[in-house]
Amino acid sequence: MSNIIYVEANPYVTRVALTENDSLAELYVERRGKERIVGNIYKGKVKNVLPGMQAAFVDIGLERNAFLYAGDINAQYSEDFKFNDSKEQAGVQDIRSLVHVGQEIMVQVIKAPFGTKGARITTHITLPSRAIVLMPMADYVGVSHRIESEEERTELRTLLEEICPKNVGVIARTVSLGLSREELVHQIDAQMRLYKQINRNYEDAKAPALIHSEEGLLYRTIRDMLRSDIDAMYINDAKTYQNAKRIAQCMSPDLADQIQLFHKHYDMFSYTGLEAKIARTLRRKVWLKSGGYLVFDQAEALTVIDVNTGKYVGTSNLQETILNTNIEAAEELARQIRVRDISGIIVVDFIDMEDAANREKILEILRNATKRDRTRTTIMGMTDLGIVEMTRKKVQQSINSMFYEECPYCSGEGILKSKLAMAITARKECMRLFYETDCKAVVITGHPVIIAEIMSMTKPDERLIPLVQNKQVFVLVNENMHWEHLEVEPVGSLAEARAKGATMLL
Repeated sequence: MSNIIYVEANPYVTRVALTENDSLAELYVERRGKERIVGNIYKGKVKNVLPGMQAAFVDIGLERNAFLYAGDINAQYSEDFKFNDSKEQAGVQDIRSLVHVGQEIMVQVIKAPFGTKGARITTHITLPSRAIVLMPMADYVGVSHRIESEEERTELRTLLEEICPKNVGVIARTVSLGLSREELVHQIDAQMRLYKQINRNYEDAKAPALIHSEEGLLYRTIRDMLRSDIDAMYINDAKTYQNAKRIAQCMSPDLADQIQLFHKHYDMFSYTGLEAKIARTLRRKVWLKSGGYLVFDQAEALTVIDVNTGKYVGTSNLQETILNTNIEAAEELARQIRVRDISGIIVVDFIDMEDAANREKILEILRNATKRDRTRTTIMGMTDLGIVEMTRKKVQQSINSMFYEECPYCSGEGILKSKLAMAITARKECMRLFYETDCKAVVITGHPVIIAEIMSMTKPDERLIPLVQNKQVFVLVNENMHWEHLEVEPVGSLAEARAKGATMLL
């Protein structure tokens, strides 16, 4: 398998794309001035304590107060290095016995602000390096879930238990496999020095204050993505390239040669076809090679994916056609979820299959496909109707939010009032003015499409606005007006209407 990382940097945005066998697998975007805050550590001040929610709101200096759940004050890690997001954790203490209003506390962001919600935070600090994650406030040794060999897990756990400082927790990341005892000790010591510096920053700061920033996208890419199975890492900008080389030499010198400066074309993403792949990936409807397609509909905490046969008609029988479509869809949607960074609850509506063995086959394909994802995905199972429920850890907004903004016309609903509905609205307002005022004429101003609809509805026996004695209707086009906005203005004379540049309708 050919794995390549592309880094495109300019003064405003940095984009990182990972391709696997020439297929876009992961995409990350970081805008200058709006860097990721997940992993940042703050000195915060408790503003509210809500016993009914078992939570507190903490001022950490952001636009909205951050949310601190009682279970995250004593954050527990599972074996696979994931926070327990359940709100029914056993043994969670009453929030009032843990924090109080006005208290200053050290917290770390574990989930970015989203929509109307503030950031989610924890008091359990984690400091990742390339090979390990230090948990200075825990007493736990664990191994990443991506290391599947039980023998390797046991060896790593035993080694870490021997070298880990007392009353400090540590997690072995995948890269730790094959590292020597001395290399692991060096990384643990480095993170311990970092934590001591963070404590000094905490003592010196006045809440609310940022006391430690997570590294930028370039650093995180080298730390978390540059591995021995990466064939090359291409960077389009000379300054960024030199910075990447310096980071790699300090962090993993044996991989520094994989970083190369891209000089074949001024636009690396367009030249390599990545720009077109990104555009195709982020569409609502994604076509499969067979002719089937997927439809993505995303809400704040829920994503629904619909699988359809589309143009694919199969070769022999219906159930085989359905199975083949579902197999291709399972592989593609796993890739799409990873690229789009979709998280939270995911519901997939596969095409209904009669055979239980076929349903289990699709689940197995889906499980295998999601193993390549660095963010843990849990698959709940499939119902008799072909509905699969999945969850994927939510850390930040999906990649779509980096490329698209809410439509100012439909406010994100994806629909507008029909032309007919707008025409009827104009009719009602005209009739009201005709019968409630002494105006001589009315001027309807609106979007060109809406005015065209109104003008098309003027047949003698099917007039949108009926003839009223001594009254006239004028229309005026305004290309800058919102589709759903109309102005129906009364005027005292026909000359006044014509002076506005309006056209007589009746």
